[in-house]
Amino acid sequence: MSLEIDEIFDSFDKNSIFKDKSLLQINYKPENIIHRTDQIKQLASILAPVLRGEQTSNLFLYGKTGTGKTLSIQYIKEELLKRNKKENDFELRIEYLNCKLKKVSDTEYRILAELIKKLGGSVPATGLPTQSVYSKFIELIDEKKQLIVLILDEIDQTVKKISNDFLYNLTRLNSELSQTKICMVGISNNLTFLDELDPRVRSSLSEEEIVFPPYNALQLQDILNKRSEEAFKEGILEKGVIAKCAAYAAREHGDARRALDLLRIAGELAERDTSENVSLKHIDEANNKIERDKILDVIKTEPKQFQLVLYSIIKLSEKNKENPMFTGDVYNFYQEVCKDLKSEILTQRRVGDIIQEFDMLGIINVRVISKGRGGRMREIKLVIPINILAKAKEIVEESLGYN
Repeated sequence: MSLEIDEIFDSFDKNSIFKDKSLLQINYKPENIIHRTDQIKQLASILAPVLRGEQTSNLFLYGKTGTGKTLSIQYIKEELLKRNKKENDFELRIEYLNCKLKKVSDTEYRILAELIKKLGGSVPATGLPTQSVYSKFIELIDEKKQLIVLILDEIDQTVKKISNDFLYNLTRLNSELSQTKICMVGISNNLTFLDELDPRVRSSLSEEEIVFPPYNALQLQDILNKRSEEAFKEGILEKGVIAKCAAYAAREHGDARRALDLLRIAGELAERDTSENVSLKHIDEANNKIERDKILDVIKTEPKQFQLVLYSIIKLSEKNKENPMFTGDVYNFYQEVCKDLKSEILTQRRVGDIIQEFDMLGIINVRVISKGRGGRMREIKLVIPINILAKAKEIVEESLGYN
């Protein structure tokens, strides 16, 4: 056994595949962001007045995952901070918060606590009334003359987990400040996010919008070619590997992040095989692995109510393997689970919406069956691959507190 492990370690020591794998990682920030020049120019134009201490309109960036939204705003953030003059009579602060992070952004209290922490203050993790935390936040930021730009990534997740009120309260803060000004940059994967907000909240945002379109296959090839030159050793990628990666990612809404993940994972798989090249076979294997991991990641990060519905579907699927499952069956079982866990019970219509979302995510298949005069019923079939179903169930049970 020891000899076999030594052989594995020796093969990785030689590392014949990668030159610098970090260029394919999600947190890598390229100096030149290609195919996003127009969007970056718009960002610069809208946010440039903050260099004079002027409050700008709230700004919203839209686009599917992996279309360069976060990368572009982080680039502009760095450029603004570089240009900010120290002799200004105000301080410029630009703070970034990912609203999808668990235990940071699942309640209004926790988001405010995290923002307070980023701005140099502190509040207990729990225990204070939310209004007291707002007061602490206002007191902290209004101690001196400053302009704060809050970048809230995946802002739609906050509304989904909390409510419209959090955004409304944020937009009203300027009226309570005497020295500080706040402007907000929201980032969302949901193109209809603002349309779904309460009209009162929407009107208070007075927003500018920038849409980031999906990358096409040729643009993705440009991105992959540029990164792969420095990421891999010369001659490692077989012909057609970049094109296949780009084609897979273009099919997934032009997701550059997915394209880079595919290429990196394909390289890692080639390394484990002790292959001399990254081949088309490795791209196919990487794509299958990402599909599995994506489902588990979705399940892990969904709000509690989503997990309660999914748990109900998994349990019903186990109990009635031969019989079809319908929306009404899921709702009845879901109610029992909620009572057992002392959780809020959503309406059948809301649970139906969640079921529809699972269908869009590819976790279940929903088929509408006509019953003639009896109306229509939605038949539900769980389609989580069998090789990850046990892990999916374990994640949901752990999150819900089942032993």
